[in-house]
Amino acid sequence: MNILFLCTANIQRSKTAEEVFRALDDSNEYLSAGLSARYVYKAGTTLCTEEMLIWADKIYVFEYEHIKRIQQHTGDIFIPKIENLDIEDKFRYFQRELVLMLLNKVPNKGLA
Repeated sequence: MNILFLCTANIQRSKTAEEVFRALDDSNEYLSAGLSARYVYKAGTTLCTEEMLIWADKIYVFEYEHIKRIQQHTGDIFIPKIENLDIEDKFRYFQRELVLMLLNKVPNKGLA
């Protein structure tokens, strides 16, 4: 299964999720990206593309605003693949609380 984690800038939340789940489960492929070109370019991280959305079997976002941003650019086509983890942008990269929330909210086996 191809799993895509998306947050605003691909610095803290989505990058942490990608690395945590890649380490836990090598039966899936993982990518992460940001949805704000401004923040992504400023940070030198990865910007989400439509090709990434097509590639993904499952897409995890961290805020409702992320779903709205995807809809603005692609309509509703990817909505069935998206799950909102509802995790605020207040955590640092690999912060313990963030990792624990991810482990609690994202199913470990199969990530279905």
